[in-house]
Amino acid sequence: MIKILIVEDDLDLGDLLKQYLELNKFDVQRVFNGIEAREILKEQSFNILILDVMMPKEDGFTLAQKLQIKYPDLPFLFVTARKMKEDILTGLKLGADDYITKPFDADELILRIQNILKRKPLVKENKSETYSIGKFIFEPKNLLLKTSYSEKYLTEKEAQLLEYLYKNKDCVIRREDILNHLWEETDFFSGRSLDVFISRLRKYLSEDKSIQIESLRSVGYRFIIT
Repeated sequence: MIKILIVEDDLDLGDLLKQYLELNKFDVQRVFNGIEAREILKEQSFNILILDVMMPKEDGFTLAQKLQIKYPDLPFLFVTARKMKEDILTGLKLGADDYITKPFDADELILRIQNILKRKPLVKENKSETYSIGKFIFEPKNLLLKTSYSEKYLTEKEAQLLEYLYKNKDCVIRREDILNHLWEETDFFSGRSLDVFISRLRKYLSEDKSIQIESLRSVGYRFIIT
């Protein structure tokens, strides 16, 4: 089943779109702004996104810029009341696969979605990866860190951080890079949050002395398995 994420702050329009698409056998979820969209994309995969342009907190153009960096293969189209040529060109330059202005016919929207998906391969759910980290087996999708005699379920952020550290093992990892990748912020509170999560991971991994999260003063960290 095709999975669609609607990012639309208009309650009535968003609900109508969701209901109509579901009647046409699509699996649909709906959020209200770009920030909520990026949060749900951390947890789920979608085949295509429908974006409004004018939304509170984070608008569609800003979201599109971030999507192109983090999910370059994820197709999306804009559905908006803005009909100015400049807006349409901006949307297309940001990587939109189509741009449809309100009001529009719902059947037309479905045809446009189908045409986009014909041109692009479907974005598939990520396969569940398993990493061997010292004596541990780590299953990030299941948030599970285990040994032959113990299991520990991590929070989503703990799992994301451990996966990021492991994929960059033996390298100097700058604090700013971790914060931008996982928190999308580099402020004081995000930095303190990172410190807390690093301490937790050190505690969880302390059963295996060959694993170290080395602090590099004023720089960042190095994840080492000796």
